[in-house]
Amino acid sequence: MKLSDYAKKKGISYDTAWRMWNRGQLQGERLPTGTIIIFEDDRSCGENKVAIYARVSSSENQSNLETQAKRLEAYCIAKGYQIVRVVKEVGSGVNDHRKLLLKLLEQTDYNLIVIEHKDRLSRVGFNYLKVLLTQTNRDIEVVNLAEERKDDLMQDFLSIITSFCARLYSLRQRNRKIECLIKCLEENDEISSKTSN
Repeated sequence: MKLSDYAKKKGISYDTAWRMWNRGQLQGERLPTGTIIIFEDDRSCGENKVAIYARVSSSENQSNLETQAKRLEAYCIAKGYQIVRVVKEVGSGVNDHRKLLLKLLEQTDYNLIVIEHKDRLSRVGFNYLKVLLTQTNRDIEVVNLAEERKDDLMQDFLSIITSFCARLYSLRQRNRKIECLIKCLEENDEISSKTSN
């Protein structure tokens, strides 16, 4: 396939795809006309080593986490993928410090992450993760592109609100401490000025 078609298929810019080809990250050839042809890996012959990533927003949904992982395992087996690991995580989709996800992104013994919905990987920045993985010759396969349940969305919304409230509370506490310190300094200054008179 042409390099421009490859870039569109992977959701990256042509320039990014060209840099990847130029660095030798993509297998292909340049025709005498200058056109770059990329040799696609054949996903249908089961050569893909996959990492399954399943996530739920709270521990209350633990049973859903297990069934989500089992559905993804069945999907990968049906596609003939070689499952390298199954990662199950409980945490908000807006949290960008999920330990198991970060560990998974650091590992390189797979070339495909299989997820049930886009938001299972991340509610924010999914496309950034896709570009990052593409840079390392890995990809993301979303099994179900349908919208996810409202209660998970509400749980993530509440997580965002809670996070902002905690920050505001922390700022208020800091301001109170500063006000108290200023008041103490003013009182000390008044006491010092009275004793010196």
